[in-house]
Amino acid sequence: MTEAKSSNVVWHQATIKRIDRQRQNGHGSAVLWFTGLSGAGKSTLAHAVEARLHQLGCRTYVLDGDNVRHGLCGDLGFSAADRTENIRRIGEMAKLMIDAGLFALTAFISPFRADRERVRGMMLPGEFIEIYCQCGVEVCETRDVKGLYKRARSGEVKDFTGISSPYEAPTKPEIVVDTATRPLEDCANQVLDYLRQGSLLPQGR
Repeated sequence: MTEAKSSNVVWHQATIKRIDRQRQNGHGSAVLWFTGLSGAGKSTLAHAVEARLHQLGCRTYVLDGDNVRHGLCGDLGFSAADRTENIRRIGEMAKLMIDAGLFALTAFISPFRADRERVRGMMLPGEFIEIYCQCGVEVCETRDVKGLYKRARSGEVKDFTGISSPYEAPTKPEIVVDTATRPLEDCANQVLDYLRQGSLLPQGR
């Protein structure tokens, strides 16, 4: 049962606004939401894009799936309800990072469309950039350094996305990157080009 919210909680309006932070940083802010199967290259690509943005002088932070489950979401399992709550918490954190004027890069399987769309609904138009790391399960299994796919197929790991739990691919993502066949540098360039076209990066960066 969800605990009732306190009637004494009110939203405090900050003196320094998002636009002030963006102006000081010299760039826009947005959530780059990398989604795809385990092994699709989400974390690898997110960190590669962050490195490129850092070189350009941008303020960034990567929220990685495994890292978040060590702390903020350490109390959650992998049931459908817990996955939904995991993504809700990440969405709220990413929203704060946008307000701080950052590029928040999130690398999560986030298998359910409804959960991703709920996060999109937390943001203003253009702030949620869904990046689908398109890579088939067959290729992902060949990259399975943790042995999770093998354990899932043997029944040792329950509710594993792509094997015993569904993955709902985006229907209208802002970016589709072919992480199965394209080099990492090409995929990172594709994301940076999108940000430039959307005027989130200033001219010359």
